Amino acid sequence: MRRTIIIGDIHGCFDELLELLDEVDIQPDDLLVSVGDLVDRGPAPGAVVRFFRERPNSVVVMGNHERKHVRGIFSYAQEITRLQLGDHYAEAVDWMRTLPYYFENEHVRVVHAAMLSGIPLSDQREEILCGSTRGERELTELFPDSYWHEHYTDAKPVVFGHHVTGREPMIRDGRIFGLDTGACHGWNLTALCLPGFTVHSVPARADHWSTVKRQWQLPVLKTRPWHESTWLELAQAAERFSSTSDPAAHRWLEALRDWAAGLQSAFPDLLAAAHRVADELTPDEMRRHPAAKVLFPARNGRLDQAGLARQCPTPRRTIELAAALGLILDDLPQ
Repeated sequence: MRRTIIIGDIHGCFDELLELLDEVDIQPDDLLVSVGDLVDRGPAPGAVVRFFRERPNSVVVMGNHERKHVRGIFSYAQEITRLQLGDHYAEAVDWMRTLPYYFENEHVRVVHAAMLSGIPLSDQREEILCGSTRGERELTELFPDSYWHEHYTDAKPVVFGHHVTGREPMIRDGRIFGLDTGACHGWNLTALCLPGFTVHSVPARADHWSTVKRQWQLPVLKTRPWHESTWLELAQAAERFSSTSDPAAHRWLEALRDWAAGLQSAFPDLLAAAHRVADELTPDEMRRHPAAKVLFPARNGRLDQAGLARQCPTPRRTIELAAALGLILDDLPQ
């Protein structure tokens, strides 16, 4: 008999996925359904994505983590996944764009995060189905003192992930199945097999997210757009990472702070250079000069350090202006 095997949030835990599929003795003609969140937090998101892309009879529901990649909304977990996937990242995201927001057959409904009773799946809001920040906010407004599934009254069972239920899945009334059992946090990866509605779990091999966060901190730091950050954004971001326990990341943060401080300490030299160059050029030459925006105020005695700072809101603008004025400032060390 062909089965439907529904897997909770995998989050890059590829070894656990293979172990769980061995546990349920998956067959080629079984339909494999993921509740979404294949990626982020775990050690092998690329392998998980590749598995579902290549295996016939497989469906992946759009999770909030896939949606973040599709929409270019990056927090730390998404930055890590982008680096983990490397050259395959763009094609993986293109594939994520094709994911449905729900799955339904004669036995069950599958969504990533939530749904509302009495509304066909095709009419549900995507934000609620996938558990986006906006969808979570809407659910809180609808059910301020309870969970959406406590109000689920439709006859057909619903399976979802998104909210970690603990080491064990949440099963209520034989119709509500929450399968996110925290695999990426060192707990379990869980599957529900239909039509018998049997539950199977395997333990995670480690607290993967804790390990991945540490391992990828320095690579993520090095790929941040520091050159385009404002001075305040740069200082705030560096402060957020300052508690790192990775000595290499800590040394690199110190180098980042020193670099930013060095660029800002060069403002007096930039101011002097602007006045010098302005005195050497004709008005027509100044108009064609790449530093024209500071040269005219300098010629007219209206350029002070505050005005120069407004023209240098980022490291990139500061370095470029310095080069235009004949000064070479240090670039960010790699």
